Amino acid sequence: MYQILAEEESFIVVNKSAGVHFHSQSGNLGVAAQLAHDTGKKWYPVHRLDTVTSGLLLFARTPEAARVFSTLFAEHGVQKYYLALAEGKPKKKQGRIAGDMAKARRSRYKLLRSMEHPAVTQFFSRSLVPGIRMYLLKPLTGKTHQLRVAMASLGTPILGDTLYGAKESDRTYLHAWHLEFVLAGRLYHFTAMPDQGELYVGQEVNELVAQWTSPSSLPWPEKHL
Repeated sequence: MYQILAEEESFIVVNKSAGVHFHSQSGNLGVAAQLAHDTGKKWYPVHRLDTVTSGLLLFARTPEAARVFSTLFAEHGVQKYYLALAEGKPKKKQGRIAGDMAKARRSRYKLLRSMEHPAVTQFFSRSLVPGIRMYLLKPLTGKTHQLRVAMASLGTPILGDTLYGAKESDRTYLHAWHLEFVLAGRLYHFTAMPDQGELYVGQEVNELVAQWTSPSSLPWPEKHL
């Protein structure tokens, strides 16, 4: 369900498995409740991941620490980077995706042309194997299903994300790979490579990720919110 990657004075970092709910559902513990059960401690979530998404999650140890993280997130002080795979040729290979989001049918969301309160995502992509590209995604906002909707808007829904029109696969290929932030004057950065999914664990992924080992120093498009 999860692995503990780091325990710090004011927070803990875990690597969530794909297919695991964040909140408890249908009598089954979600990752937040399971972490509390396993450690015998109450933890305070400061962000979330969709059930289909694997990767890094932060939990604060105290309400005070949670408020500090909430401020960091609100001020874009926590940099999050995701790895995604998709079939086909995108409308553009790198750049910025922005627009308001609205609910659609079947629990889906859609990207609008309006920009009142936009979801903003920056990205790079590279060819992984014939017919499949890997994307490095950097969300600047935290909207529900934001990255999944952004990828679908490129005409390349995330592989395995059938809700947004992709083909079925052995998993939905979206992984929260890297977190970076400054807390109390100290720079923290955490990385977890995906370990679920046949395509994620191939050598080709490692070779591409090696090009992105310092994601904050990449030439991202200018930030506009």
